[in-house]
Amino acid sequence: MGKRLEGKVAVVTGGANGLGNAIAKRFVKEGATVVLATRNKARLDAAVEDFRASGGTVEGIQTDVTNEAQVIAMVHGTVEKYGQIDVLVNNSVIGGPTCALVDLKLSDWNDVLNTDLTGAMLCAREALKAMIPRRSGNIINIGAEGGRAGDGRGGYPLRAAYCAAKMGLIGLTETLAQEVGEYNIRVNGVSPAAMKGERFLRVMTGRAEASVTSLEDTISREVQNYSLQRPAEEHEVAATCAFLASDDAGAITGQTIPVNCGWHIPIR
Repeated sequence: MGKRLEGKVAVVTGGANGLGNAIAKRFVKEGATVVLATRNKARLDAAVEDFRASGGTVEGIQTDVTNEAQVIAMVHGTVEKYGQIDVLVNNSVIGGPTCALVDLKLSDWNDVLNTDLTGAMLCAREALKAMIPRRSGNIINIGAEGGRAGDGRGGYPLRAAYCAAKMGLIGLTETLAQEVGEYNIRVNGVSPAAMKGERFLRVMTGRAEASVTSLEDTISREVQNYSLQRPAEEHEVAATCAFLASDDAGAITGQTIPVNCGWHIPIR
């Protein structure tokens, strides 16, 4: 089997660590040239060095997705160097605080929405300016099961800003898919529940502190809400992104695909 993304140029925001880094690694494995767009310069440089040491074609462009000028410059720089953008993965995210809405600061609410939703809009808007003339492209928005509202699953207590942003991302995905389908551009979402890693532990620690329970008990209760009795691995979510970015998913657009180990609403 050949490499499914051979010859494609992919931009992955928040690609220096965590899920974004796993997506970038899978894309490189599938033959893509990858541009990592991350605001933390030290982390970005380390990630690029790691990729290049293993033979991957990777570029790093320091980008704060909440900064319109930086997003424009990132897209312009990518097109100037590689001539195209075939895939955009909107992965940049901040989780925000774990607290009840009555205790949520407006500044924290704004920070989450600016990164998780407005940042995705800015990156999509600018990438589309390069995709539409070529009548080709693919946008993948990384959502979350706490933000999947249509089937009654949406919502995750103590994470109001995060859930609101991720629900908004579904609306952005479905709207963009209708707007740009005529240009042969596909727009989809991937919706993980919890994933093993640093962020999962950070969220579980916050929930434990908010509910005055131990971290072990909090994690134990959480995994009971998964049919597979475990969170997903980052590489499993990355594999779904690679599928959506490939021609194998050529008839799929406007969808948000759950990769959630059978997550279900807990019985209260």
